[in-house]
Amino acid sequence: MFEISTDKNKLDVSVIHQFLSQTYWAKGRTVAQVQTTINSCLCFGVYLNNEQIGFARVATDYAVFAYIMDVFILPEYRGKGYSKKLMEAVTTHKTLQECKVWMLKTKDAHGLYKQFGFTDLSHPEKLMEKLL
Repeated sequence: MFEISTDKNKLDVSVIHQFLSQTYWAKGRTVAQVQTTINSCLCFGVYLNNEQIGFARVATDYAVFAYIMDVFILPEYRGKGYSKKLMEAVTTHKTLQECKVWMLKTKDAHGLYKQFGFTDLSHPEKLMEKLL
């Protein structure tokens, strides 16, 4: 049985942390930090036969802005359309429909996100960042 849920009680923090700790974007993130990000965001768990196989989270104010982060499907489950189902669930979630500005960062998944209307920045000169 395949399911996508926003119930944080179902999330397997150890699976999420283990995967994220090996990525280019979250290497070094502690279990406590992963838990803090979960507590602070709208989270989507992806489950196959009640086993967590994927995750995404959205930092949002539910009215104007939504920032998608930490999107993944475990490697052994890729190529079966689960990432598309996850992104569809995220972008159509009822609590995010008022948001007019959506953002994300990616190094290598542009093709996936373009299918859901994401494009290169139209005005990159307007954005700033502070990295620590």
